Amino acid sequence: MSTLLHTYRGRFKYDEATAHAYQNKSSRRHRAEMKLVERALRQIPRDHRLLDLPCGGGRATLHAAALGFKVSAADYSDAMLEIARRRLREQGLDCPVEKQDIENLEYADDSFDSVLCFRLFHHFPTPEVRERAVAELCRVSRRYVLLSYFSPFSITSIKRRLRVSLGGRQSEKHATPLREVRSYFERQGFHLVRDLAVLPLLHTLHLAVFERAPAVTR
Repeated sequence: MSTLLHTYRGRFKYDEATAHAYQNKSSRRHRAEMKLVERALRQIPRDHRLLDLPCGGGRATLHAAALGFKVSAADYSDAMLEIARRRLREQGLDCPVEKQDIENLEYADDSFDSVLCFRLFHHFPTPEVRERAVAELCRVSRRYVLLSYFSPFSITSIKRRLRVSLGGRQSEKHATPLREVRSYFERQGFHLVRDLAVLPLLHTLHLAVFERAPAVTR
């Protein structure tokens, strides 16, 4: 197994303190992000078995369940899993919540109809980690993968690059061009359905919907 598996901070970032701090997003930002998730979920059937990975504190899990999806949740952070389980219990939802490593998932092939991977990809620092994660998401999804990424062409990303060029601190958030993201999925037999953003040139967060290409019959 590659040593890259354990080298990026985002993998172990969410201990108890940071996990709870992450839940305190502004309500405006939370609403905007959930609207983006909902727009992406409109591309897939409501009867799909959906995996939310990483589920974090369960924001998207709760939103998808409210829309009628049969949702399972998974995360690598024990602290996030505890928050997600508590929030789901409070809402009376009986969704499976498991500890899983996105680079080495324990699920069988095609375990879910669709997979949502929201606000994780930008933590991956190298093409090797990105491709390994995408391969696992595609392996366990029968049809769709919804993946968020940070666009390098947004105002925010340009400002980050300018700051670094002027001697500022390197960001731990890694922007990735859509063409690169698409290449990982295409190698797994998936094609791009839609690429969504609140305001594409202003906001760096995008959410792309990929679908498995139909098998070719001979």
